[in-house]
Amino acid sequence: MVQSGSRVPFQQAGIPVEKPGEFEQLRSAVSRIFAHDAVESFLRRLERKGTPIRDFDRVLRERFMEAADSELAKSGRSAKQVYESLTVSDQAQMREFYFTTVEEVAQPLREKFNKLYRYY
Repeated sequence: MVQSGSRVPFQQAGIPVEKPGEFEQLRSAVSRIFAHDAVESFLRRLERKGTPIRDFDRVLRERFMEAADSELAKSGRSAKQVYESLTVSDQAQMREFYFTTVEEVAQPLREKFNKLYRYY
């Protein structure tokens, strides 16, 4: 559940996205995964595999996004492939978006899955 209210929503840096199609594909997948009705399932997947939520490289490598988002799974490209097709600046903005979204998960879920949120 993404919490709204006192937190500032993600604002893309002033650097223009160089590959908007690929960037939007991955950004949309992250948004769907962290949507109110989907995020708990994603967190459970990570918990079962002992994957910290902030280990973005492992989330990509172990295909957690594809498992959680059918639209991404049907695209024919893994999240890691899409991410690696981005330029370095686009990758940095995507990581920033992912980590911002991770921090916007509602507090009750963060407490329920507190082991995932620990820094490793």
